[in-house]
This record gives sequence, C-alpha cells and structure tokens, in this order.
Amino acid sequence: MIHPLLIILGATAVGKTRLAVALADEMDGEIISADSRQIFRGMDVGTGKDLNEYELDHRQIPFHLINIRDAGEKYHVNAFKEDFYDAFSEITNRNKLPILCGGTGMYIHSLLQHHEFTAVPVNETLRTALQVKSKQQLQQMLVGYPEKLRANADFSSTKRLIRAIEIATYLNKHELEQKTWPEFHPLVIGLHTEVEVRRSRILARLAYRLDHGLIEEVEGLIKHGVSASALSFYGLEYKFVVSYLAGELTKAALKEKLGIAICQFAKRQQTFFRKMEKDGVKINWIAADQDFSQAKDKALELVKANLMK
Repeated sequence: MIHPLLIILGATAVGKTRLAVALADEMDGEIISADSRQIFRGMDVGTGKDLNEYELDHRQIPFHLINIRDAGEKYHVNAFKEDFYDAFSEITNRNKLPILCGGTGMYIHSLLQHHEFTAVPVNETLRTALQVKSKQQLQQMLVGYPEKLRANADFSSTKRLIRAIEIATYLNKHELEQKTWPEFHPLVIGLHTEVEVRRSRILARLAYRLDHGLIEEVEGLIKHGVSASALSFYGLEYKFVVSYLAGELTKAALKEKLGIAICQFAKRQQTFFRKMEKDGVKINWIAADQDFSQAKDKALELVKANLMK
C-alpha cells in the first residue's frame, strides 16, 4: 500500500514547525523531524528545539526523531533513513498522516530520490588522504573509476567529490545490500521569505538564544564530556560559541560573525532546494511573510487536492 507523506521544508527561521503543527492538528497527523541536530539530547537552545511548539491549544502533537541520540554521537543520512521509515511505519499503522518537517535538505532529498549510496559507510582514513588534494586532482581520480561506480556523481565541490570517491572505492570491493522500503506518495510544501525578512528573523532569534542559554548550553555539553571538536561539527552555533569560550572571539564578534554565518547558511539551504527542483522534485512554495492563517489555508488546499483524494 502506498501511503501519503506531507513534507514541509524551508530555510532556517521561516516557521516550518508552526505550520507543520497546525496541519497535523487539522489532518490528524504526526510530525517526523528532518533536522540533523535536533536528534541529539541536550542540544536544545542551539538547535532551536522548542518542544512547546508541538503543543496547540493544550494538545500535544506527536513528534518523532527528536532527542533520540546522545550529544557527541555520529549520525548520518542512512541512519536517518532507517529511523524515518521506522517512524513512518508506526504512524501509518495508526492511520495517521506522516508529516516530515525540517530544513536538512540532504535528508529529505535522500528519501525522495531513493539514494541507495547513503548506505556506503564513511572511510575516515581515505577522507584524510583525499582532503589534501585539489578539486582538479579529485576530479581526475574519480574519472579513473569505471562509469558504473561513479554514476550520477557530483563533480561540483571538493566535499562531494571526496564522497563520490569514497562510494566508488567501496563499491569496487563490496556489494550493496538491496533494501525494500515502504512506498509513499509525497506532497512537498516549501516556505520562503524575502531575504531581508529572513535576515531579520535570523538575527532576532540569535539574539534571543544568546540571551537565553546558548553559551551556557555549550559549556554544559563540554563539561559532560562532549569534545569541542565534536560540537564544532554540529553546526554554526556550537562552532562559534566554542571559539568564544576558547577566547578567540569577543561576545560582540560572536554575535556579529555568527549572525552573518547563519544568514549564509540559509542561502545555501535555498540553493540546495533549487537543486532538488532541478532533480525533479516538485516543491509547492508558499510565502511565509503573509498572515499565518493565509499560509495555513493555502497549505491545506494543497494537502486536500493532492493527498486526500
């Protein structure tokens, strides 16, 4: 049986969770998080994990894939896929509507494009050896592999070239296990804002987080054994606060540089969503700048027209 799947995506600070919660309430749904950092326990302020958002009129909207790993653990796309399909099956078995909500485009894209290579494990030794090579050298290396081992490889960036070589190297000696996943019929709704509106929201949210425990959260994680290098891996907020705690940034510089970096990150998110569209994913964009009730009504129209036939 093919079940419907509603997907709400968008760049940081556009209001994805608020819309997802409102739609879950209307459509008897449950939310699956597509946020690569909210899976970690104890990382709340820096990831924007406000669990109060999942309460509506004193009702709890069920959510999944939040607080499922300890801070410091590694998590990757294939682990997300495994966890997603577990949650998806649980929700559909209860005859509820699954709503995937988040801004980690790679996670969402891996489901929509059925990327089987996400199962190829990380090879840290190989990555270390490849990181000293230039983009051109990596491109030449990748071309040296048989075509079938580098099919659909992305030659556009050093990071993606290294991953493509990692995949080709693995496939040269191993067979990938073929898995059968539950099928779904997706509807993808994207929220977007004007650049200046998004920038204003990002900076206001950052100021709030800095005043409400972000620095103390990072100090606590380090105190409980999460290394500074691991925290830096978990995103901009943690990376910049680690630098601040190390005396490399003043408080003013932390706020300024981190704000700029998050705005740049939001721009990269939008670029990735455009790539998804070029790859054939239809995203139904809704302006998040308008009155919320109008955005919600437009989303409900799309859901009823595309998923509730």
